[in-house]
Amino acid sequence: MQISVKRDEGYTTYELAEGAYTLLEALQKIKHEIDNTLAFSSGCRSSVCGSCAMRVNEQEVLACSYKVQDGDRVEPLNNMPVVRDLVVDMDSALQKNANAKAWIESFAKMALNHEDEKVNEVQSDCILCGSCYSSCPVYAVNGEFLGPFALTRVWKYVSDKREIKPKTKIDTIQQNGIWDCTLCNNCTVVCPQNISSKADIEKLRAKSSQFGYIDPNFGSFGGGFGLGDGDPIF
Repeated sequence: MQISVKRDEGYTTYELAEGAYTLLEALQKIKHEIDNTLAFSSGCRSSVCGSCAMRVNEQEVLACSYKVQDGDRVEPLNNMPVVRDLVVDMDSALQKNANAKAWIESFAKMALNHEDEKVNEVQSDCILCGSCYSSCPVYAVNGEFLGPFALTRVWKYVSDKREIKPKTKIDTIQQNGIWDCTLCNNCTVVCPQNISSKADIEKLRAKSSQFGYIDPNFGSFGGGFGLGDGDPIF
């Protein structure tokens, strides 16, 4: 069995004995038995921490859950600086949570019932693996784009009835945010937790319209309405 790993000098091909490995197990076998210079990240080994996200055959996966196949081509996540081999620097992507104010700012004490909890239950499962950012064509060309997991997290708190001032978050995501997304759905396809950031962004767009915002690109159709980017209408 052969797998090729992208490194600074190009792809390096490694020969492994036939077997049922996860990709993480294969990489560990390579590092311990063949090439101890190979660098990659891992943590929980149970698809919880997200640290072993990488790309196989141009598709984002978690190495701890992907079953390696003969001929696989492994590379680091896209759209992030490569530290070494399969290790990337996610600081810029993670900073988007802060830029988007993805937390509860004004908290109202109240009890939540089961229906309240279900509203954003799925969004709470995000493990910040970065797969959605790696697959995002907008983030690839605009590093200021808030991006999938930050916008999903914004929806988590905007939809939480304990948040007193959801409009402050809606205001924050107008620039380099919800209107910049192409709704390509790449983020949903690669998410290991089955979270649809596309659907969350669509809900944030609907919520934005309730606060008087419209798509700033809408004005380019049919002559426009004389509004600036992200200007609210009243």
